[in-house]
Amino acid sequence: MARPNPHSILSLTLLTLFLSFTTILSAIHEKQNDNPITRFQRYLQINTAHPTPDYTAAISYLISQANSIGGILHKTLEFSPGKPLLLLTWPGSDSSLPSILLNSHLDSVPAEPSKWLHPPFSATHTSDGDIFARGAQDDKCIAMQYLEAIRNLRSNGFVPVRSVHISLVPDEEIGGFTGAAKFVESKEFEELNVGFALDEGQASPGDQFRVFYSDRIPWNLKIKAVGRPGHGSTLYDGSAMESLMKSVEIVSRFRESQFELVKAGKALNSEVVSVNPVYLKAGVAAQDGFVMNVQPSEAEAGFDLRLTPTTDPEEMKRRIATEWAPPVRNMSYEVRSLIMNLHMTML
Repeated sequence: MARPNPHSILSLTLLTLFLSFTTILSAIHEKQNDNPITRFQRYLQINTAHPTPDYTAAISYLISQANSIGGILHKTLEFSPGKPLLLLTWPGSDSSLPSILLNSHLDSVPAEPSKWLHPPFSATHTSDGDIFARGAQDDKCIAMQYLEAIRNLRSNGFVPVRSVHISLVPDEEIGGFTGAAKFVESKEFEELNVGFALDEGQASPGDQFRVFYSDRIPWNLKIKAVGRPGHGSTLYDGSAMESLMKSVEIVSRFRESQFELVKAGKALNSEVVSVNPVYLKAGVAAQDGFVMNVQPSEAEAGFDLRLTPTTDPEEMKRRIATEWAPPVRNMSYEVRSLIMNLHMTML
């Protein structure tokens, strides 16, 4: 019988030790790179910005995080094609009690990569502790805070009495019509027996977290002016652009009156009606831009309004109709909002 080659045995032993050491180092490295910050970064690196949010990848990642915590059930609902909603549940010891619902949205607003210091989906973590990513604050941090809180509580053996649900909804940034709006009207929502719900709020620059019992009402306002078109060399009253610019000036004065209250410390940002212009649309198109010697027959502007919970929506519409877009100047307006009247839950 042939005797084993001692050199072969030594080589095999060294190889085994090397592979074991490499595996241990890899496990240590993976553990070191699996912490609340890196888990947050991985979520931020998923592009869920409109107009093509990657909901599938986001939900898959969140399910993997829930599974890594353990004890969390998950269900994916779809009330509109291509608009999935993820529902996570941490069962409580008494399922007969009204549950707690924590909400966060999956989507984010578009990003302009060329305008960023770091790529918007790189989740770059700088030396001073900042993380640069689209959706970091609005509001992927909320979802990860929910999960990290549960992770910590479970690691300490805590079991909630009430069931805790986390809803991760699509399309919040474009109104929520295909996400949360349909979810709250569904049988699945009714079965949750929600007694208390918490959603995103205003960002806090410090360690204090404020809880709000109401929210401002978003209005998408379009103001349109029509007028007699004409040659650019002619001066005359009532052109579409002239009427629209007058309205823009009036809206700007109202905006400044509200903003002055905030700057003077007399009101919080959430206590005033905010108005922000978002677009202007007018002109006769040409191959290289616009025809510069023609006054257009139509002009339009868009504004993002946020009404306070105590603002009278009918009074706001009266102001728009009589001051911002009066018919006497051949103007009209359109308001789009999911909620026209808000009923506050007083604490």
